[in-house]
Amino acid sequence: MSAHDAISLWDVSAQEPDFRASLDQDTTVDVAIVGGGFTGLSTALHCAEKGLSAHVIEAEQIGYGGSGRNVGLVNAGVWLPPRKVREVLGDSYGPRFIKLFGKGPEIVFSLIEKHQIRCEVTRSGTIHAAHGPSGFADLKARHKDWQQLGEPVDLLCREEISELIGTDHFHGGLVDHRCGTINPMGYCRGLARAALGAGARISTGLRAMKLRQDGPLWRVETTGGVVTARSVVLGTNAYSDDLWPGLKRIFTVINYFQLATKPLGPEAGYILPGRQGVWDTGQIMFNLRRDAHDRLLIGSMGKVMGHKDGGLTHRWARKRIARLFPDLGPVEFEEAWDGQIAMTPDHLPRIHQLAPNLYTPIGYNGRGITTGTIFGKTMSDLLTGMDPADLPLPMSEMSTVPAAPLKSRLYQSAFTANQIIRAI
Repeated sequence: MSAHDAISLWDVSAQEPDFRASLDQDTTVDVAIVGGGFTGLSTALHCAEKGLSAHVIEAEQIGYGGSGRNVGLVNAGVWLPPRKVREVLGDSYGPRFIKLFGKGPEIVFSLIEKHQIRCEVTRSGTIHAAHGPSGFADLKARHKDWQQLGEPVDLLCREEISELIGTDHFHGGLVDHRCGTINPMGYCRGLARAALGAGARISTGLRAMKLRQDGPLWRVETTGGVVTARSVVLGTNAYSDDLWPGLKRIFTVINYFQLATKPLGPEAGYILPGRQGVWDTGQIMFNLRRDAHDRLLIGSMGKVMGHKDGGLTHRWARKRIARLFPDLGPVEFEEAWDGQIAMTPDHLPRIHQLAPNLYTPIGYNGRGITTGTIFGKTMSDLLTGMDPADLPLPMSEMSTVPAAPLKSRLYQSAFTANQIIRAI
C-alpha cells in the first residue's frame, strides 16, 4: 500500500504483511465474527485454538478501524482507577476485572512472543503525566491504589519525570512498568496471521449487511455471500453501523488524531530516551511517543483539520512540540490521521448479549489493544462453555446513550476550539 492512501503511519510502516481475501462461496462455521480488528482477530485466534471453526468478516482491510489508527500504547487497567472500578462493579466482579486488566499488557506481550509478531514492541513502560497540580493529586491516588495491589508502578516528581520525557512541562508522572508500546497495525496483522495459522478464515472487503436467525443458526448476509453460524460476535466497537439496531447509539464517539514527524536525528535523543509512551491528565488529553524509526508522534482528541502542512492540526502540533521541546527546532510531518473511540458513560467496557448466541464486546474508551485482546479470548471461553458468571464483568443489556450523536458533535466542537487556541 502506498503512503497516499494509507489509513495511518502504521499502515505503511508495519513489518507484518497485509492480508486480503474475498469470500468465494457461502459457508457454515461455528462462529462468525464481524470486524477484523483486535477484538475480531483475537476472537478468531482463540476460537480456532479451541477447535471451533471461525470466520472473520471485514468490510475494508485488516485493522481499518480503531485498531490500525491506534496510538500504540499498551496500557494496564482502564481509564478509571482501581478504587472506582470496585465501586462500579462491586466486590465480586471488581477485583476480578482489576486483576485481569492489570495483566492486559502481559497478555498482549505473550501473544507477540508466542507468534513472533513483528510490531516494534517496547516494554519500558508508559508514563501518565500530570498536566498540573490537580493532575498530580489524581496520580498520587492512582499510585496508592496500584501499590496496595502490589503492582510495579512508580510516582515520580517533576524533576524525575522531566528526565524521562525530556521536558519540564509536566508536574510529575506515574510510570507503569507493566506497559509498553507497539506498532498497532503490525500487531493487528500479526493476530490475523496467527488466526489463519490456527485454522480460522478471514474475508476482507466484505460488508455484513443483515443478521437473520434461522432456527438455531444465524445467517450473516454479506455483499459477497452468506456465512451461517451457530454463534456471532460483533467486534466493531466504535465503528459499529446499522447491522444491529441501536448498537451505534450505546456509546459516544470521540475522535482522536495523530501526527508523525519525519525521522529525527541525534539532536532529539534526549526526548523519551527510554521510548516510553506518554499521555497526560488533561481534560482534553494528548499523547507523545517515539517509534522505532525515531519519528516523534503527537496527538490529541479531535479530528485532523486540514491535511496539508499549513492546516490547523499541523500548526497545533508544531506549536505544541515547540513548547515542550524548545531546543529541538523546526520539525516536518510525515503523516496525519484520526480514528474513533467508543466512550461509555462510566468509562468501562461492556459485554452485551444482543440475542441468543449473538454477542458484542464494546465501549473500549481508548484502551483497544488490551481490551480487544482480552475480550477476544473471553468470547472464545464463553462459546466453549464458560459460565457467564465467570466473565470479567457482568453481561449487560444494551442501553442507548441519550443524545449520543449530539454529544459527539459538541465534543468535536470543543476539541476543534482547543486546536485553534493552542495553535496560536
